[in-house]
Amino acid sequence: MKKRFLAALALPVILAACASNNTAQVASEQALTNNNWVLTQVDSKALNLPEPMKAPNLELGADLNANGLAGCNRFFGQAEYKEGKVRLDKMGMTMMACPEPAMALESTFAQTLSDWSDATISGNQLTLKGAEHTLTFEREAK
Repeated sequence: MKKRFLAALALPVILAACASNNTAQVASEQALTNNNWVLTQVDSKALNLPEPMKAPNLELGADLNANGLAGCNRFFGQAEYKEGKVRLDKMGMTMMACPEPAMALESTFAQTLSDWSDATISGNQLTLKGAEHTLTFEREAK
């Protein structure tokens, strides 16, 4: 009887511990860096990209140097981190013209990265919530 009672008491604690691992936490600078983040959603909608279009990505180095693909063009810049918020300062980008939907996606992506966004991480998922858009990324395995 005691063993069942203890098991019944322990079960909610174990479940709570497991659930807390999947909740979004404010992203630390260390958790953001040395990773390649691949865009999977914009405003909670999965990317549906026509061939041969590739998903945008954000690669952040140890010194917060940033680069990647914005949708059509390559970009680079210096990220800034402040109290759980991230932005790319002085973003530079190649200037190729591409068909839609690449240009619209690129505009949303670049705007959100250029402005301060709340950064949260849950497992291998990074979410940047900006003033107008929310970008969701998956950490790419190295």
